[in-house]
This record gives sequence, structure tokens and C-alpha cells, in this order.
Amino acid sequence: MDEQKRLFIAIILSIVVIVGWNFFFVPPQTVNQQNQQNVSSNNTDLTSKDLNSDASATKEFNPSNTLDSVNSSNDELSTLKESSDFKDIKVTTPIYDIIISEKKAAVKSLTLKKFKEGVEKESPFKQMIPPELTSGLFTFDFEEKSVAGLDNAIFKYSTENLAPSTNNTGKITELILNEGETKVVFSWSSPHGIVVEKIYTISASTYLIGLDLVIKNGSSVPLKDSLEISMPFLLTKEGAAFSQFGAYGPEAYINGSLQLVTPKDIQDNQKDKKSSEVDKNTLKGNVEWAGNGDRYFISCIMPVKPVESLVKLSGTESLVVTRYIQSMERLDPNKQIQLSFQCYMGPKSLKVLGDYKNNLKKAIDFGWFDVLAKPCLILMNLIHDVIPNYGVAIILLTILIKLLFWPLGTKSYRSMNDMKKLQPLMNQIRDKYKDDKQKMNQEVMNLYKTYKVNPMSGCLPMVVQMPIFFALYRMLYQAIELRHAPFIGWINDLSTPDRLFNFNVAIPFMHPPYGIPVLTIIMGTTMFLQQKMSPTMGDPTQAKVMMFMPLFMTVIFINFPSGLVLYWLVNNILSIGQQYYTQKKFL
Repeated sequence: MDEQKRLFIAIILSIVVIVGWNFFFVPPQTVNQQNQQNVSSNNTDLTSKDLNSDASATKEFNPSNTLDSVNSSNDELSTLKESSDFKDIKVTTPIYDIIISEKKAAVKSLTLKKFKEGVEKESPFKQMIPPELTSGLFTFDFEEKSVAGLDNAIFKYSTENLAPSTNNTGKITELILNEGETKVVFSWSSPHGIVVEKIYTISASTYLIGLDLVIKNGSSVPLKDSLEISMPFLLTKEGAAFSQFGAYGPEAYINGSLQLVTPKDIQDNQKDKKSSEVDKNTLKGNVEWAGNGDRYFISCIMPVKPVESLVKLSGTESLVVTRYIQSMERLDPNKQIQLSFQCYMGPKSLKVLGDYKNNLKKAIDFGWFDVLAKPCLILMNLIHDVIPNYGVAIILLTILIKLLFWPLGTKSYRSMNDMKKLQPLMNQIRDKYKDDKQKMNQEVMNLYKTYKVNPMSGCLPMVVQMPIFFALYRMLYQAIELRHAPFIGWINDLSTPDRLFNFNVAIPFMHPPYGIPVLTIIMGTTMFLQQKMSPTMGDPTQAKVMMFMPLFMTVIFINFPSGLVLYWLVNNILSIGQQYYTQKKFL
């Protein structure tokens, strides 16, 4: 009996740990996610300063390798004069709008037209690059700074088949791409003959953007260096808290495995670097892609032909920078080289990433339970294709899983029912041998043998189902499909807690927005009913603990995404029905 108690308590504690994690460590979500992600204007200067100081801290200037070291002062002065004379090129496609600046030919903005910042109708489209990141994404330089001025170069653009829009005003040139693809070419020449071209291939039907780097050596000396592509990532407190649960910040697919590094680990590694010869912030291997991601979206660079390369990470409290570094063959005078990549800035959607012939789909990661969670996600999406409501899809998915484990559940409830019949006899044994624990356990085991009852059979089916529960938990929490997905009535976003009405008064244990968690209250009620139907624990302490479990779980669940609460609620209702049926059948 003691073994059964320990196993039962272990199962309960496992559930408490997994659901309590969200309550204590995952930040509250507000209805307006745009306000969550925006940083105050006071942080703008700090972000730019962090980015500049961070970049200089990870690069060493080597004068012996510099082609343009002569007259560098004049070059810098010339660059400063040109720095205000540049345009932004905006290309509008059916699925996103992208803005590329002539300054460093960096991607300055990308808005996703199929996703919004918040659930409100008037909410703007999802912005992949916060305006505070003034440097933009995919800036290119040489690691050893062998071409002076490239780190602040002003490129000039041209395009092959798109005419500028009539809406062009000021420093923005807008191009319209309704179908097919187009190339936007940005070129820059150093005073000593080094020509750099960044060619973006933009498609109207995919989030993948081609990026070709063409380097022409028109100087009189060879060029030997490593190219570096930078991807900064702005941090928020809410996102940093999520990093304890899932991907947030730098992530890369290297040597056939997903590498995730939290912002906190980066800062800790920077401190340890002073006393360690190993640079833990440098990842080396066959890099298939590298970038930064969060719960629902990712931005990354992918070499068309993966080679042995480096991913260097650095950061501060407000910013991390992921740098992809690839060694370049010696480029002799009057020679040129082309390096081809693909950029991705979009959703962590299995439907989207599954269509690409690369391993970017590995960015959708559910940890230890990935092998179970992904089939559940695929099944949920298949149900949604037939019934376009993710709330209904969750209900039907829960029913299918319950039917799959119906025999195990029946066995468990039947064993619990047998145990309930033995409770009076077990109480008599405890009273009779209360001063002799060894004798009491002996008599209890004899009782099991006499009535052919296995106390473990009531718990083992629950243990078998636990991996499925954890897999569903991770999947429903991270699936972008539930982001802003409506169900019924007041539940207009299955990725956020359900709230009926909106109160201005803070409610204990509840994260804002404050309201009535109707779905959670119903779920707690079903847990209480299920608890009443279960046999009373022989140990008074355990019995009291179990009586408080429905209340405890309800308090925790008030801050859970409503999609998770819906799953638990439906599972409780099905379990009550199965338990009632089993008790009637075997009574």
C-alpha cells in the first residue's frame, strides 16, 4: 500500500509541477500584444548603443589585412556626408511588406499580412523587426574589417522588372509585386575598388527571400577574410521569462541538431569567458540555419550550400546579436565570388515550414515530447481543415485521444472501484495494527491477494498517459495556430486566458486583464466532481491534500491559455463519464 501511495503522490506532484510552471514562471499575457513588445522611446538610444558596443567588442581590427587603411580618415568623412542621403525601398507582396534600407542594404522592416500584433480588428500587422532595431537585419561585413567603410556603407539600389509606385514620397520608394518574383540589387564600391553587391530575390508567394552576396576585387591586393552576417534581437521581460520554457533568442541548426541558447546563458558565458579558454558563445559546425526566434516567430539566415562555419553570440540585458560567420576563399585582384543564402522572417508554422525543402521545420520544437506533440499538432490541423474552429478541433482531438486510451482508463477505474470495496476492511486492519506498521502492511498485502486486487493497476494506466498529457501541454502552449484563434463567445484568442468582462480591480493570483475565468471555473467544478467520485484515501493527510487539489489547480489554471483549459475541461468531462460507466458496470 505504501508503494501505491508513493506512486500516486508522484503522479500528482508531476502534474502540479508541469502546470505550476506556467503559473510561476511564464509571464502574463495582455490582450494587446503590440504594447507588450514595444519598448519605450527611452530604450531606443540604449538599444543602438548596445548594438554598436556589442559589435565592436566581438571584432578585432587587423591593420595588416586592411585594403583601404590608407586614407581611411577621408573615407570616413565621405561616409558621414553620405549617411543622410539614402532611401528605403519598400516591396509590397500579398503576404508581407518588406523595407530594405540603402544604408548597409539592411532589412529595416517586415510586416506579415496574415498575422496581427493583437487580437483587435484595428490591430496593425505583425512587425518582425521592432523600430528600435535601427541597424536592421542581415547587415554584412568582414569579420576582420578588411574593407574599411563597409560597416556603414550607403548602397545604391536597382530592380529588374518593377516600376516604382505612384505613391512614392520622401525617402521611401515603393514597389508592387503581385505575382512571381523580382530581384532588388544593392551595390557599393570602396574607394580602392572593392565592389559589394547584395541581391535580394523577393517572391510573392513564399516567406523565403534569396540573398546573394557578390564580392568583386578591383583592388591591387588579394582579399582574404571571413564574411559576417548580423541578426540583432531585441529582448523583452515577458520573452525572457518564456525562455525558461521554450525557444527565445538565438537558435541554430548545427550538425543535425537544434541548438538553443537563452539570453541569460549568453550573458553568463560572457562573464565566464575571462576565466575560461573555451568560448561557449561560439557554436561551430555544419550550420544549416541560424537566427533568433520566440514563441511563435523566427528570423534566420540559411546558406544554400551549408558548410563548416561559426555562429557567434553576444548580448546585453536588452539585446542579443547572432552572427553567422563563414570563411571566404582568397579573392585575388580582378576576381569575384558569389555566396548564396536564403532569409526567413515568418511564423513557426508546421504548415508553412513543412513545404520547404530544408530543415527549418526543426525550429518547431516541443522538447522531450516532440515525437508525440507533432503528430497531435498535425492531427489538430487536419481536423481544423474540415471544421475551421480550433476550439472544436481541440475538443475532437481530446475525444480521439481519450478513445485511444479508453481500455487503460477502464482498467484504472475498475481497479479504483475494487479498492473502494476493500476500504472498510483496510480501515479495520489499520485500526487493529496501528502500532505495528510492518504487521499492518503484511495484512494489507494478504487482503489484496485474497480478493485478487492489484493496487498498482489503478496507477499504471495513468503513468502511461502522462507523456501524452505533457506532449499536448507543450503543443497547445506553443502552437502558433492557436494565436488569436477564436472559439466561442468571449473566447476570441485560444492562446490567452479566458476572461468574461473586464474589471479594473486587481484579482488575487490573476494576471491582467482581470475578468471572470468562466472556462477555468467550470474546469475546476469538473475536477471537484471527479474527486468526489474517486475512492477516499485511507491516509487522512492524503485525503485532505486531494480535497484541496481541485481548488489549487483552478487557481493555477486561471492564467493558462484558454486552449489548454479547454483540453483539460473536455478530458475531465470524458473521464467523469467513463468513471461513472465503469462503476455502474462493475458495481
